[in-house]
Amino acid sequence: MLGSFGARRRFDDLDEQEILALAISAEEDDARIYQTYAARVRAEFPATAAMLDAMAAEEMHHHHRLIELHKTRFGTVIPLIRREHVAGFYARNPTWLVSNLGIQRIRDEVAGMESAARAFYARAAARVRDADTRKLLADLAAAEAAHMRLGETLTEKLLPGEIRSEEDAAAHRQFVLTWVQPGLAGLMDGSVSTLAPIFATAFATHDTWTTFLVGLAASVGAGISMGFTEAASDDGTISGRGSPIKRGIAAGVMTTLGGLGHALPYLVPHFATATAIACVLVFCELWAIAWIQKRYMDTPFFRAALQVVLGGALVFAAGILIGSA
Repeated sequence: MLGSFGARRRFDDLDEQEILALAISAEEDDARIYQTYAARVRAEFPATAAMLDAMAAEEMHHHHRLIELHKTRFGTVIPLIRREHVAGFYARNPTWLVSNLGIQRIRDEVAGMESAARAFYARAAARVRDADTRKLLADLAAAEAAHMRLGETLTEKLLPGEIRSEEDAAAHRQFVLTWVQPGLAGLMDGSVSTLAPIFATAFATHDTWTTFLVGLAASVGAGISMGFTEAASDDGTISGRGSPIKRGIAAGVMTTLGGLGHALPYLVPHFATATAIACVLVFCELWAIAWIQKRYMDTPFFRAALQVVLGGALVFAAGILIGSA
């Protein structure tokens, strides 16, 4: 009977050989994760890559020591048991979910890996009764604590303040180029360019459902257009702006959201109420754009606000005048 843990075994049901085999596979997995992260960041962040390479080498060293211990106690045949086979064992995030989230996210993941492993082994050691097993788990906990100290030492040695600041600045710049700039351009385009057709339709028909459909069509159409245009305009190889797919997604999604912001209120059937809500949201959208320019593009807030709000107000007024004609 598998029970609530499915095909996984409880940690307390493992014998000493299985615990040792589990530690061997865990050390190898962690080494491979560090190597993957190092390869991912090597071109842009060589100092962090060097730190990860050193930590991977240390994990493999412990891996080999554990294998030698297993040979001494149990022979050369190591049972196949991995983290996912044991209920309650600490899990590792798939590398593809972490490696695309930026250099700081990778650093935080590495710190969390070592901390989780140490805490798990320490708790496990406190729960078992067999003296030899308790000693084994305590040794593993001490090894993980040593890994944490090694990571801190390597960080200080290979990532001194100036180098880390330079890498963080490069990561921030890449984030701005890949996500913020195309997303901001999309938000501005979606928010401003859809003002005229939406409010022209609203004041021409006084029909909230028709206005919503026009706004939905304009927003989705503009989002698709902006997304493909951004993705096709630059492959990022020379400009260093990053993946065209990521930039296209950022531009397309934010363009659509920018238009939907003042189209969705027209789901309210009462025209005056829907229009009042839409006007408030337009004001919020334009000020949000100005704040983003100030936060990420270092544009003085009042200059950004003047440019965005003035431009948006002109398009907004044009839509109302055309619709009321």
